[in-house]
Amino acid sequence: MSDFLSTMAESSHLRADEARGRIGVTGLAARASSARPVVPLDLSENGFDLIGEVKLASPADGQLVTVDDPGRRVQELASLYEDADVAVISVLTEPSRFRGNLDHLEATAVAVEVPVMRKDFLVDPIQVIEARAAGASGVLLIARLTEASLLAEMTDTAIGFGMFVLVEIFDQTDLDRISVVFDREILIGVNTRDLTTLKVQPGRLADLAPHLPDHLPGVAESGVKSPDDAEAAARLGYRLALVGTALVTSEAPGETTRRLIAAGRRAISKRSAS
Repeated sequence: MSDFLSTMAESSHLRADEARGRIGVTGLAARASSARPVVPLDLSENGFDLIGEVKLASPADGQLVTVDDPGRRVQELASLYEDADVAVISVLTEPSRFRGNLDHLEATAVAVEVPVMRKDFLVDPIQVIEARAAGASGVLLIARLTEASLLAEMTDTAIGFGMFVLVEIFDQTDLDRISVVFDREILIGVNTRDLTTLKVQPGRLADLAPHLPDHLPGVAESGVKSPDDAEAAARLGYRLALVGTALVTSEAPGETTRRLIAAGRRAISKRSAS
């Protein structure tokens, strides 16, 4: 595990312990059971979809949003993504490096009708329950942060609430580790960012694509910034792309979203016709 990921995991454990001490599993589960209903994941028949990500900052790019009311900007971006036909809206809730929090997740879930996913460095099932209590319909789980048995437990916790799960991997070792959940209906995300240098390694998408299970939708993560990038991911067989920085920093986030989706679907159409 890289130093960056270790630091994020340590911080996440502290946040999980704080939630357990402040509210407890029982209290959070009660909130989760009475939260806004889960919005089912509904992938397009056109073969390519986008997960639009809302984040205020990132370790690789620094501060992305400079407004007086970042919470309002989160909702504005989410609404623009929804209007542009994203399948999912991903909300960063990590506070120290991404300036996120659960309030942003809850506000987004209220503002849109598409599924909202919690993206964070989750290390404990209580954080999955916490996400559902805040209105999330899905969660991202990073394979490298947990043992296989804990990954399976967290996945089952989410599925038990009717949520979808995006399991993120970085290499073949991660892919082997998550075979324990191949029988669940999950998404598999391939993150192309090197966790030591924080630079994108786009070749990772091509390297791992042939090894992904055929029955589980693949998600291209990090580095999809242009229609050409979206088209390349779709040609490799990825059903979705998760895009954050390119949308958040765009002068026209909705139009950028539409262009990325259209490019991916053109690639799928060409593949089907050939």
